Amino acid sequence: MLQRKWITMLLITCNLLITAQVKSSEIVINNVSGEKETLVVDILKLILSKSDPQVTIRQYPEALPTSRLEDEVKLGNIDVMWAGINNHLDESFMTVRIPILKGLLGHRIFIIRKDQQSKFNNVKTLDDLKKLNAGQGTQWGDTAILKAASVPVITTLKYPNLFYMLEGGRFDYFPRAIHEPWSEVASRPELNLTVEKNIMLVYPFAMYFFVEKNNQALHEKLTQGFEMAIADGSFDELFFSNQQIKDALSKTHFKNRIIIKIPNGAMHPDTPIDCPELWLDPTSL
Repeated sequence: MLQRKWITMLLITCNLLITAQVKSSEIVINNVSGEKETLVVDILKLILSKSDPQVTIRQYPEALPTSRLEDEVKLGNIDVMWAGINNHLDESFMTVRIPILKGLLGHRIFIIRKDQQSKFNNVKTLDDLKKLNAGQGTQWGDTAILKAASVPVITTLKYPNLFYMLEGGRFDYFPRAIHEPWSEVASRPELNLTVEKNIMLVYPFAMYFFVEKNNQALHEKLTQGFEMAIADGSFDELFFSNQQIKDALSKTHFKNRIIIKIPNGAMHPDTPIDCPELWLDPTSL
């Protein structure tokens, strides 16, 4: 009887250990959708497959806005979030300081009104661009970058409003990362909008993965996996084979565009600017 009871207790203990291991190998992220978010999730899956092949990813039951997402990461209910870098995030979380999208978010082409291309044909320098008004989200990191460069910006809190404000003439152009404007214009055929043909605005800008400040183990797992994926070429293979990225690189015609560069004073001193393999180089495409 005692031996049977001991065996039962041992089985229960083993089951608890197995359950704990399964739970520890699950990574919870925000509930996401859309091509851009799907690419980031695919990158996350790739880097975790390098450092922990047993790990699984589960999406949170609902899509959380940024403020709630940050709270849930701090509480431990969500393990990983991603966002464009800013000082607040660097202070509040541990940063995996490898740009998820190769700094793609800092390469901006414009959505404009269809009858306004001739206005942009005359833009050759930053001073020329300053004569026009950009449209941006009030709380976006890009907005601060543009303002710091003395680029006039009109803002609104709600992203969908920007397309209607642009068509209504409230501002002249809506800067978008090169993989964004094509689908955004196509999904709004009722609006008189198109993608500008000649200009690309460039500034250093990175989207990073962030984890809770005390989650050193996960931070190391993500960093190690990312470095492995870069070293063996699988990250570049995934990134450049993504259909959204392929379409964007094909349609942008980098070599035909005037590149206007502005600084980004918000980039952390530890930003790996001197590692060219981590960043998109338009001149090589």
